[in-house]
Amino acid sequence: MSGELKHRLLRWKCMRPQELLDLTGMVAIVTGAGDGIGAGCAEILAAAGAKVVVSNRTLSKAENIVATIKAAGGEATPCSCNVLVDDDLVALVDFTLKTYGKINILVNNAGGGGGGTESPSRIDRAYVERIYSMNVFAPWRLCQLAAPHMEKAGYGSIVNISSMSSINHSPGIAIYASTKAALNHMSANLAHDFGPMGIRINCVGPGATRTAALAGVMTPEIEARMLSHTPIHRLGEVSDIAQAVLFFASPMSPWISGQTLMVNGGGVQTLD
Repeated sequence: MSGELKHRLLRWKCMRPQELLDLTGMVAIVTGAGDGIGAGCAEILAAAGAKVVVSNRTLSKAENIVATIKAAGGEATPCSCNVLVDDDLVALVDFTLKTYGKINILVNNAGGGGGGTESPSRIDRAYVERIYSMNVFAPWRLCQLAAPHMEKAGYGSIVNISSMSSINHSPGIAIYASTKAALNHMSANLAHDFGPMGIRINCVGPGATRTAALAGVMTPEIEARMLSHTPIHRLGEVSDIAQAVLFFASPMSPWISGQTLMVNGGGVQTLD
């Protein structure tokens, strides 16, 4: 355990709760942060004091989120990154180090697939490989690239955005769901590799959350069925997921690693 981490652990014992959520002096990377959950994560981490690299395949979207963060008094910078391109992942880490000098927090949010559209008779191997590359390989690769720098910095927290689909059973979503299940299990095992380095790794599994992606498949009938077995009788908001990410990213959760937290209103929401 590094001297810096020991110092932080001692300080945490006498901190007030709001201080435990303070990310001042930390540097975060958020992938797929041009909109939706990724944007919400970037904004809340910046609001907590972190310097945030807002990564997105479409640079203009990242730039818009950076403008929002800066208007609120936070610090952020945009970076174009296609997580399917290994050179882009390497460049993202290098860009973060050149811009801010270190890495403390990584939120692997970029992903794709699902939506009830993965008919076994219509998808092909290329699709399967693409979704696994996006949802499993890219997070693993960024973990591999960022971990040594987190260890050097003396503080590291990785949060992988999973999905309730990883534990649900629904038609037309087998590939996406299995990638998210793999992400959960990979994270639980990486916790054993990263723990001695002073790095925690956890997953947040969103339930049905109001984003543009959900709006594309949602109907009043589907929403009514979802809410019929959701004890907290509403769909999730981006803020619900972002706040869970802040908990895992911050010193509020120093002895939590290898876990998957489902943020789902206490219920189960599926598209069938």
